[in-house]
Amino acid sequence: MTRTDADVLIVHGGLPLQGEVRVRGAKNLVPKAMVAALLGQEPSRIRNVPDIRDVAIVKGLLQLHGVAVQPGEEPGELILDPQNVERANVADIDAHAGSSRIPILFCGPLLHRLGHAFIPDLGGCRIGDRPINFHLDALRQFGAVVEKRPEGLYLEAPQRLRGTKIQLPYPSVGATEQVLLTAVCAEGVTELRNAAVEPEIIDLICVLQKMGAIISVHTDRVIRITGVERLGGYDHRALPDRLEAASWACAALATGGDIYVRGAQQKDMMTFLNVYRTIGGAFQVDDSPEGGIRFWHPGGELKSIALETDVHPGFQTDWQQPLVVALTQAGGLSIVHETVYENRFGFTSALRQMGAVIQLYRECLGGTPCRFGQRNYLHSAAIYGPTKLQGAELVIPDLRGGFSYLIAALAAQGTSTVHGIDLIYRGYENFLDKLKGLGANFELP
Repeated sequence: MTRTDADVLIVHGGLPLQGEVRVRGAKNLVPKAMVAALLGQEPSRIRNVPDIRDVAIVKGLLQLHGVAVQPGEEPGELILDPQNVERANVADIDAHAGSSRIPILFCGPLLHRLGHAFIPDLGGCRIGDRPINFHLDALRQFGAVVEKRPEGLYLEAPQRLRGTKIQLPYPSVGATEQVLLTAVCAEGVTELRNAAVEPEIIDLICVLQKMGAIISVHTDRVIRITGVERLGGYDHRALPDRLEAASWACAALATGGDIYVRGAQQKDMMTFLNVYRTIGGAFQVDDSPEGGIRFWHPGGELKSIALETDVHPGFQTDWQQPLVVALTQAGGLSIVHETVYENRFGFTSALRQMGAVIQLYRECLGGTPCRFGQRNYLHSAAIYGPTKLQGAELVIPDLRGGFSYLIAALAAQGTSTVHGIDLIYRGYENFLDKLKGLGANFELP
């Protein structure tokens, strides 16, 4: 078993990645479904749980609040019993959460169960402002009272939270999750407009419906929730992680390899698959119960492309960084316009150090002007290729950028030293073991 306490990886690149990996439940669903268990009066069971840092953080936070968390009979199964929910020590919450942004989603359930909640200073990946004001504004509209103190934010619900009408200025995934987790037990009807509708959001709605919630999803990003007085538990198998699956797909392309991603599902990756095929990548879908998708480089030169990131059903921002690495190996000029996070191209400075030819722009290079166009952010990239990448000293900036650095190091000629790999454990299960199984050449100092 590969060490999980390592923070530095020495990568010897230039070898194609070949073999099979398995993706389990989505990082952007499983921790949120675990939080949802707080709302129930009965135990819940979640299956297909990945062994990642974000799951461990939520498990610890639930236990601090009196929720019993036990492994189930199957691997990757957790039983969550919230029948003895209690107030947690503020210092313990702060210490356990670390830089995670997960505690903000505990607010609605804890306000319903205990009448109060606490949020420590929040971190997460440094890829943009990622403000929590959408969350706090929504909670206030439900009737929560928010008080800022030196150690964080205290929230109280003097009376039962009440349904409301909320219009999000942007279809934020986190804010949509916040509204769902709060509205299901609020008195009356909540109408959420401009909601996020990512597959992970729909899967969270399925979890809440299994618990007894009344939620309807309408056209034009409208979600209506009728509050109920009591929720039970759920038994749910989490949808697979389409973001991790795409990362492995890009690794196959960048290294000239061939990777079968067991567990990957076509229906949640159609936009990515279209782009993958357009730039010259090959894939084959296996729809059998234990199937997945095979991704490979069919030979020849990859093709350039112009694309924009967007909220679902557009091209996901978390697909952008690993794809940019693959595009350094495509012939001609590729354009990538980032419209979701304003600072997500910071990782490209290291790629330039490795030999990539990438120019950043403040203008919207895509076909549609975005909200960052007049705000002086470097949010468009021109990638000229193909270029041979060379090994370098790399410091991981964020989760997806970190895995993208690993892809670049594996595709490069020579040796790279990658610092900060601990951050990758937030969202990639057993990634070192998976890389080893694909034939990657690396060592832990």
